[in-house]
Amino acid sequence: MDKNKLFETVESKADLLTALSDRIWEYAELSMMEHKSTAAYLQILRDEGFDVTENLCGIETAFSGAFGSGRPYIGILGEYDALSGLSQEPGITEQRPLIEGGCGQGCGHNLLGVASLGAAIAVKQAIEAGELSGTVIFYGCPGEEGCAGKTFMARDGMFRDLDAALCWHPGDVNEISTGSNAASIQVEYIFTGIAAHAAGNPQHGRSALDAAELMNVGVQFLREHMDPKCSVHYSFADAGGLSPNVVQPTAKLIYMVRGENVRKAKALLKRVDNIARGAALMTETEMTTRQIDGTSSTISNEVLEQLLYDNLCAVPLPTYTQRELTYAATLKTTYHTEGLPGNRTAENRQVRSFVAEKSDNGNAAVNDFIIPYVPSNYFNPGSSDVGDVSWLTPTAQFTAVTWPSGCPGHSWQIVSAGRTSFAHKGMLYAAKVLAASVSDLMTKPELLEKARAEFRISAAEGYDCPISKDLLPTIG
Repeated sequence: MDKNKLFETVESKADLLTALSDRIWEYAELSMMEHKSTAAYLQILRDEGFDVTENLCGIETAFSGAFGSGRPYIGILGEYDALSGLSQEPGITEQRPLIEGGCGQGCGHNLLGVASLGAAIAVKQAIEAGELSGTVIFYGCPGEEGCAGKTFMARDGMFRDLDAALCWHPGDVNEISTGSNAASIQVEYIFTGIAAHAAGNPQHGRSALDAAELMNVGVQFLREHMDPKCSVHYSFADAGGLSPNVVQPTAKLIYMVRGENVRKAKALLKRVDNIARGAALMTETEMTTRQIDGTSSTISNEVLEQLLYDNLCAVPLPTYTQRELTYAATLKTTYHTEGLPGNRTAENRQVRSFVAEKSDNGNAAVNDFIIPYVPSNYFNPGSSDVGDVSWLTPTAQFTAVTWPSGCPGHSWQIVSAGRTSFAHKGMLYAAKVLAASVSDLMTKPELLEKARAEFRISAAEGYDCPISKDLLPTIG
């Protein structure tokens, strides 16, 4: 079909989409608490004629909107949860919370979900017009930040019947996401001891805080003996109390254990578990654990990545007003950044040279170009629940510019930029790229079969879900 018709549909829905994005930005709801955001999406999906399914996999804020009939079944993934402590006034270049201690869209998920919805609407209208055939499904995926919502959905069989899944993420570059990333498992360690007067009768106390600190020391020694692609992070959820003259009877730690894949993450977790047991034994305290979530490593699909790249290049890039460029340049001065943008520039000399020239050696305020796609074994030490989807169906994703170059992730700067015309332009660009790519998958069966053939090889060992069968999502 003429892809320009898809682009025209996205532009015709621009006011609807930007208004929705701004509403999701305002709601700034934490993981599994996105009830207002969910209601806003569901209303538009119904208004646009999608077949809506709520409470996917028993999750109140997970949903889907489908349109069409028969194969191929193409899924487009959306997210909408926010982050705590990142409240920020929009469109300004200084840190100024709207609500002190409030939440904010510090990863651009207000843009992420809405662009995916815009693409689904464009494809839906093309199916209605008889220009495309198949089924497009928009997935509302909650809790990416706080509990890996897609992992819970994948565990329960969602996405398995899809022929392919596409997604994107807001960022500071227009680039294909390739290679893989780390699997992760997040666990809470709860130590329980016996309270006592720290001076009067310390011999009667058993310190849970001591146990937690000894666990941390033990894990520090473990770091020397971990695979280079593994990592461990922790935080104190409970340090027992504020009184130093009390033997603290409770303590909680949250650990995130990452590995190159789920198998390695699980193996490392066993070693961390043993250290926790040892700390409890040394302090004569009790230790229990509670898994919070987990994510899988991502399987790259070069066929779909090339498809996305072709459409990144085919869709006209946004152009910016002088006011938008000035805003971006001023916002960039509020943070320190080093190095070139993009996740693959360090390992490919030709790409690195291209990016250095285009970005003024990393000093440009806006990366208004597309980074060349080169299939890569790049390993991202971070984690994403998109990885779980990629083990069930061919999956690919890209980033599009919605904030200034080098803007730090999960920052007030991203929140500020997320409700500006600068970000809206990147969001609409991403919607067009997704819609064009779905169109290709629906009109070129040989392309889809190549993607699935690659998937059958790369996912041959099968999906090893990183969460237990009975685990429920954590709210907040």
